[in-house]
Order: sequence, then structure tokens, then C-alpha cells
Amino acid sequence: MNRLGNASSPYLLQHRDNPVHWWEWGPEALAEAKRRNKPILISIGYAACHWCHVMAHESFEDPEVAAVMNELYVNIKVDREERPDVDHVYMSALHLLGEQGGWPLTMFLTPDGEPFWGGTYFPKEPRFGRPGFVQVLNEISRLYHAEPERILKNRDALKTHLSKGTDSDGGTLGLADLDRMGLRLSELIDTQHGGLQGAPKFPNPPILEYLLRYARRAGDTDARAKFLLTLEQMALGGIRDHLGGGFARYSVDERWLVPHFEKMLYDNAQLLELYALAYAETGRALFKDAAEGIVTWLEREMVTKEGAFASSLDADSEGEEGRFYVWNLAEVREVLGEEDAAFFAKVYDISDEGNFEGHNIPNRLITGEAPPPVEVRLAIMRAKLLERRSTRVRPGLDDKVLADWNGLMITALVRAAPLLDHPEWIALARRSYRFISDSMRREGRLGHSWREGSLIFPGFALDHAAMMRAALALHEITRDASYLRDAETWRDVLLDEFMIEESGCLAMTAKGADPLVVRPQPTHDEAVPNANGVFAEALVRLAQITETQHDHQRATEILAQLVGIARSSPLGHTSILNALDLHLRSLSILVTGNDAEPLHMGAMQVPYLDRSVRWLHPGEILDENHPARSLASSGSGAQALVCAGQRCSLPVSTVEAMKAQVQEMLSP
Repeated sequence: MNRLGNASSPYLLQHRDNPVHWWEWGPEALAEAKRRNKPILISIGYAACHWCHVMAHESFEDPEVAAVMNELYVNIKVDREERPDVDHVYMSALHLLGEQGGWPLTMFLTPDGEPFWGGTYFPKEPRFGRPGFVQVLNEISRLYHAEPERILKNRDALKTHLSKGTDSDGGTLGLADLDRMGLRLSELIDTQHGGLQGAPKFPNPPILEYLLRYARRAGDTDARAKFLLTLEQMALGGIRDHLGGGFARYSVDERWLVPHFEKMLYDNAQLLELYALAYAETGRALFKDAAEGIVTWLEREMVTKEGAFASSLDADSEGEEGRFYVWNLAEVREVLGEEDAAFFAKVYDISDEGNFEGHNIPNRLITGEAPPPVEVRLAIMRAKLLERRSTRVRPGLDDKVLADWNGLMITALVRAAPLLDHPEWIALARRSYRFISDSMRREGRLGHSWREGSLIFPGFALDHAAMMRAALALHEITRDASYLRDAETWRDVLLDEFMIEESGCLAMTAKGADPLVVRPQPTHDEAVPNANGVFAEALVRLAQITETQHDHQRATEILAQLVGIARSSPLGHTSILNALDLHLRSLSILVTGNDAEPLHMGAMQVPYLDRSVRWLHPGEILDENHPARSLASSGSGAQALVCAGQRCSLPVSTVEAMKAQVQEMLSP
């Protein structure tokens, strides 16, 4: 019997009619495997995953393949976005087997959930140098029953390695170390196309942020140019949806031309921040348009009826990857007419033969930017083509609300709004925040995933860390004290429920969560920044806002432990290193007095890499250890003080004077 009919996950619901007797992850499925003395086949994927769909159509929808699965295994289907903890454990096991990761993840487990072998996509019939899926099913089952010692040997080796904790080397890092790492990173950037060298190309936002931090800190104009080149090429490339806004997950080629067409909330959140920074650096319309396009797409396609943000859009429609997004020249002519179509085709690289498997992916890698009057003309054409595209069969929407991904987007909207002069984005962020705070919280703790009234609870470390950071961003721009209280609540949850004292880092799962074969405590960044890096940044920002000795001490201690972990593989831990840069260099801007709105907005327009902001309420008293305690009360008029550590500027009363103080105090 297929048990996915009552699942909340859109991905699991895609499989509810499979002839496979799927179970959801949980103790009942493991108990069934023990009762039947059968190994477990666990298949992990997500709704927007192209190769997950391919394997589903080839194998899971085939009654003959399903019959073999049902006879030999207890079969569990997992949405990796709902259960990132389960995915992390078994993806780590796959890596230990020497396999390259990816989805669908296909792992074989003992009835206790212990992994002993696996892979990713298996074709139904042998091809691509891979055995056919039924062959794999039969052979693994034979080995499990006939040669149990081989199974146990693999199981024990994997479990031993999975159980190893995260070690810190105890070393420290300073600004000179960060500069050396920044220079090394700059040398790894593709000088022609941007991004890390080679293909496929992923945006890697934490790495790009680290590159920009280094360039600004060291005055390295070459590194700055590589940062801007990367964002420019992505904005011109096919990875960007030039008609509808937003970015696909990655490019399969080195030029950013051919995307893997799925669109993820977390990618676009992180890229929104970077494009806002790039615009602040340069004033280039290309970067502003890319950022605004992300929010236009978000508002048009990704806002749920509750006001939160959905997770992703599928790569496929009508059973074909990218079908919704590609064009042929005849259809462009039909929509725009001969003259406009010829002009549009020249600008966006559209031809009869196509630039991708006989189709065309609109891009501007060849033609680049155009003068403003031309851009106005092109915008009219894009709107017409977008209207035509809206009549096509749409890719599937995964409308579950994930607390961590929403937290990333809330922060991005708040950070980008003042840099791009879009104050209305704050309301969009607050609405999402309100839903998560009201509907996904129980007694101070967050759930992870919500859909149609069903909540996956308890949430994970990144849910609390990302929402803590979002709360601080909202507090900075609204000075609403309830956001600060939320940030402190989620800080305490992370310290009490997730912190591993022995290692000094966060586990993914809370103390009372359903047990896995190991309790994962990863520290490296993946497509989303790691919870430890996000938490470290939030702790630093909280300390800069409150300036209490206790908050500073906690941020310093935890960051010191994490830096010891990050030293061994800096590129995998750039979110931690970015938090360290914030800790060592960032300024705290304090705004006080009556009619201080212009000063406050001026402070928020200082890029978030460089500052935290606190706007005091009338009568609010600073902590006794705050370096500006006496200066802040020296007048009733609007004033700003810029502090670095225990050193503060004299009060200034204009935005220009405040920004001058910022520049002076940031200078080496």
C-alpha cells in the first residue's frame, strides 16, 4: 500500500499514485523493515528536481519495477527540503562510499536505518555505464540475505565515519589571514566568465560575499572586478530569467548560458543581497534590474495566500526540462511582429537554429547592456513575451513554506530595500515574518516546514538561525523591540537545544528530535549557508546592537571555536569567515533624538557588510558598558554616533557627516 496520500509535501504527493508501497520517513517504516527482515530502500529528492522526475517515470511508475521493490524492500520516500537532516546523513554516507552526490539520492539501509550502499539516479535499463535499477535491486537484496558479513562491514565503516564529531584545530585567524585567503580565492575566479573556474557553474553567494569583503577590506581592485564580472555575466546569461525575473539554480556550462531551469527561493534570496551590494558599489542599472527582477518574480509567483514565500519552481513542464522558458524565432515573430522580433532576436541571441538543443534561451552574453532608451523599448517587448509565456503549461510550484529559506529572503528584502530605494519591500518581508512567527512557532521554538496547516516540528538549527538574523534585520530598520526579543529567544533556543558543548558548534537537529543513526553537526556551506555561519553572524550583529558585555563575550567565544573548524577548508566555510570579518571590522551606528528618520535611513543605506544599526527610542537607556552611553545623551536633537569596538565618533547631525565618519573609521 502506498502511504503518501496524506503527506503535506508536494514532492511526496507527486508519488502518491506510484505502484511502489512507499512509506514516509519515521519509526513505523523502520519497524516494518524489522518485522519483515527486509532492507530499506530510501529515495530522497525534491519537487523541482529533474532527474528525480526521470527516475520516477522510468521506474517508480512502472508496475514491474515496483513489484520488485515491494517484494524485496521496505521503501521510504523523503523530501530533502522537509527533512534536510535525513538527507544530510545519507548524502554524507554516499560521499564516504566515494560517490559524487546528487538527487535523487538512492540509499540502501539496514532495518535500523544504517546505510550500507547507495547511489543517485539509476536508469531502468543499463546505460550511461550504470547498471539497470532492477539489477541493482536484486543484487543488493541477494547480498543482504546471502552475505550479511559484507553488509555489516560496510555498515560499520560508514557508521564509524559518520559518527565522528567536528574538530577544531584551536587556531585563530586575523585580518591578515583573511586577506591571504581572499587573494587565493581571487586567483580561483574565472577571468573570462566569472564564478569559480569550470563547469557546471553555481552562484556560490557566501563565496562571492567573501570575495567582495576581501576586495573592500584590502583595496584589491582586481578582486572587486572579478566579483562584479561574476554578477554581470550571471545577469546577462541564460541563468537569469530575462522575461520573468529571478535566477535558476545553476548553469550547466561555464558561460552561464544554459541553466538547470529550476528556481529556488534560497538562491534568489542570496543573490538579491549581492545584486543590491553590486548596485551600491557601481550604480549600474544592470545590477538594479537584476535585483528588482528577483522581487518582481517573488511577488508574482512565489507569495502564498498566507503571505509567506513558497519554496521552488520545477525545472520541468509537460515532461520536458526548460520547456516553459525556451523560445523559437517563429513564436517571437508571432508575438512582436517582424521588425521588433528581428531587433529582439539580435539582442537576446535568438535564431532559427537555436542556442540550446534547437531552442533558444534568451540571454545577452553577446550584446551586453544597452542605452536607456533601448532598454525601455526592450522592456515593452519583454512584457509582451512574458504575457504569451503565461499561457503555456506552467512548471510545478512547491508551495510549502520553509522557515529557514523564508528567513533568508526576509533578510535579503530588508537589506536590499534601502540600497535600491524600495521601502515597500519591507512590508513584504514583515508579512512573511509574521506568518512564520504566528503559525510556525510553538513555545518559542520554530517548526521547519508548513503546508496547508501541517507543520513539521521541531525545526532545525538553520530555521532558528536564519529567522534570528531576519529578526535583527527587521529590528534595525523598524526599531520594533518585538523583533529584538524574538532574536534573543531564538538565540537561546539554539544555545539550549542545538549547541554541542564538546565541539562548540550547532547540530542540525534539536535535542528532542526524532533520532537518526547519527546526530548530524555539519559546519560547511552548501547551496544555503550553514547554520553555524548564520548563527555566528547573528550573534555578532546582536552584540553590536545591544553592546552588552555578555553578548560580545558569547559571540567572541562561539566564533573563535568555529574559526578553528573553518581553518582546515576555508572555501567550504566562507559564511563563518564572513561573520569573522563582520566581527573584526564592522561598525555600529547609533541613531538618537527626535526627527531622526533621515539619519536612520542614511545609516541603513550603508551596505550591511559594514554596519549594524540601532535607533534608540525616546528615554531608552544604553547598557552601562556601551561606549556611547554618555555621548548618546548629550543632546535631544537628531544625531548619529559611529562606533568601532570601544571607540565612538563624536555625534553628527547630518547623513553626509555620518557617512564620512563611516568611511574614516573603515579605512585601514
